Amino acid sequence: RFTLTAGQRGDAPQAEALIADLPAEVIMADTAYDSDRLRETVAQKGAVAVIPNNPSRARKYPLDRHLYAQRQLIECCFSRLKQFRRVATRYEKTARNYLAVVTIAAIVLWIR
Repeated sequence: RFTLTAGQRGDAPQAEALIADLPAEVIMADTAYDSDRLRETVAQKGAVAVIPNNPSRARKYPLDRHLYAQRQLIECCFSRLKQFRRVATRYEKTARNYLAVVTIAAIVLWIR
């Protein structure tokens, strides 16, 4: 799943809608997603949150570093999406068209 948002919107508020009805045992994210609200949502799903602590966080949560190392697969996926020129350069003027281009690129990657 993916969703388009304005560039100034934060990452963590969008995550709740993306994981709302997905079954998962583990939810991985980077430091930008470190919020108590998201961690509570993950816990309510019965999943484990593998999210590094924000350096300014007062209460630190444990992190499974071996599991977090698997997150590199997500970064590789973003890198492959950016190999599509129209995705990387955002030629599309409207959000609807850009979303269509990203969807097509994701489908091509999935088929490969």
